[in-house]
Amino acid sequence: MTDVAARIEDYGLIGDLQTAALVGRDGSIDWLCLPYFDSPACFAALLGDPDHGSWQVAPAAGGTCTSRRYRGDSLVLETDWETPDGHVRVIDLMPPRGEAPDLVRIVEGVSGRVPMVCDLRLRFDYGTVAPWVTRAEQWVSAVAGPDAVTLATPVDVTVDGGTGGGGEGHPAGALRARFEVAAGDRVPFVLTHHPSYRQTPEPADAEHALAATEEYWAAWAAGTRYGGSWRDAVRRSLVTLKALTFAPTGGIAAAATTSLPEEIGGARNWDYRFCWLRDAAFTLVALLGTGHVDEARAWREWLLRAVAGDPADLQIMYGLDGRRRIPESTLDWLPGYERSAPVRVGNGAADQLQLDVWGEVLVCLDVARTAGLAVEDDAWRLQVALLDFLEGHWQDLDNGLWEVRGPRRAFVHSRVMAWAGVDRSVRAVERLGLDGPLDRWRALRDEIRTDVLTHGYDAERNTFTQFYGSDGLDASLLLVPRVGFLPWDDPRVVGTVDAVQRELSENGLLLRYHTHADDRVDGLPGREGTFLVCSFWLAHALHGIGRHDEAVDLFERLLELRNDLGLLSEEYDVAAGRQLGNTPQAFSHVGLVNTARVLSGGAVTDAFARGEEEP
Repeated sequence: MTDVAARIEDYGLIGDLQTAALVGRDGSIDWLCLPYFDSPACFAALLGDPDHGSWQVAPAAGGTCTSRRYRGDSLVLETDWETPDGHVRVIDLMPPRGEAPDLVRIVEGVSGRVPMVCDLRLRFDYGTVAPWVTRAEQWVSAVAGPDAVTLATPVDVTVDGGTGGGGEGHPAGALRARFEVAAGDRVPFVLTHHPSYRQTPEPADAEHALAATEEYWAAWAAGTRYGGSWRDAVRRSLVTLKALTFAPTGGIAAAATTSLPEEIGGARNWDYRFCWLRDAAFTLVALLGTGHVDEARAWREWLLRAVAGDPADLQIMYGLDGRRRIPESTLDWLPGYERSAPVRVGNGAADQLQLDVWGEVLVCLDVARTAGLAVEDDAWRLQVALLDFLEGHWQDLDNGLWEVRGPRRAFVHSRVMAWAGVDRSVRAVERLGLDGPLDRWRALRDEIRTDVLTHGYDAERNTFTQFYGSDGLDASLLLVPRVGFLPWDDPRVVGTVDAVQRELSENGLLLRYHTHADDRVDGLPGREGTFLVCSFWLAHALHGIGRHDEAVDLFERLLELRNDLGLLSEEYDVAAGRQLGNTPQAFSHVGLVNTARVLSGGAVTDAFARGEEEP
């Protein structure tokens, strides 16, 4: 076991639709929050070292795996080692949750006879609390405060070198097992979490859990409707989006992790285990366009519950259950991934003003309505209330799409999304006869459009700008035609695509904006990598302005940045050739799915613009 976390792309994902674990190529689980995505981690080695919590099951000789893969369209992960002693496989999974979350690891002997090691270091509350361990007849139990975990396995387990037998307790350094597997052997380990004040649940039967998990994912994947190019990549991205879904509410976490850095050694480290409204319309389009109507409906219902209340109180993000308070704090005892500090939990950006989210929610409701998901009375009343607020505030300065922590600005993307929200409401009245002040909304739509074209467009350079009065650019400008603000063949759109590609490109991939610009728009030190969803947006935009072959080349290059399991994080460091940021990133995978659909012959607008029906 190494003392530092692996590269971000060296991790695979398993999960049970309420939480997720990251499994390294060395067989170590270095990240797991229980019982939910945003609960405190019991394995936090990802942001520190193994003593902050980890669980390795691997050949005693050590080393990284020879190969690994998911079983079909599932989250059942198989990791193989070819060793001098033989061939061994570890099967990792989290079955769809029943009474309690279960983490199942099955060691399978394929050939020869391989010495194996199990090294389990439980550390609750992000690596700070070592549990008290006792051994019962059927399992080992670890308890600390509100948390309890049992480990069920047929192999002998020692506690820091002691046997732990007879029921006596031990402060846990590590739970260890040494065993061998021969061809045909199958040795299970089942880790089960439950509140310490409740009765210990019966651990899952490992083989039954494996069968049930495979059956679940096979049934879910059978509902995917996608006949375009890059089928395997799209299906894996859809499985990843499903894996990030919090089943009890339908909310989709932006990522499974917190504080994986946007710059190695830097301070741009954020908690992404929450739901962002900015993702909603894009995600709905991806799910609806691939046949996953139930997930789309659940996502929309989460949205309606989360934003219910005073439209003036709309937030950019919410907890997985829709809660509003997600205060940000730092965990100073964790050194951070590759010494990238601070480690943050919660996200202070939830308190920012980002006017684009009003437009994004309105667009999302329009997409849902077009797809037949809307309950018109409730959704339309909410839409009118949101629009009433937007009407009086669209000219306010805000923090923008990228949650900058510098001064508020008149961001062009925010104004364009305000226009889009008004436009969808106008069209709903025109097309469906819904009740609303049509003439007033039409006038408002025209006013916003004229304002953006007057103050957000640089005629000399033939490009829109990041904010009013700025010389800088922003990848979000690629969305101007996506929402229908201007047609794809408008010279101002073509000029903007060219300018963004030219000025924000690093070796062909896009930055969100220049973090080192003189105006220091985001108010933060350091730099960041290229932003993967922005590069997908560029591929879409190149296709939109008629440069299809160039778009395909860029898209296929982006596919090559996925790890061997088809996973993408938030960003990519083109100089170092490695992924950066929280992982797996829902926005990156949504970008992959929607761009693949468009490049495969779907509507250029991908239904994000004005809720058009797919051809």
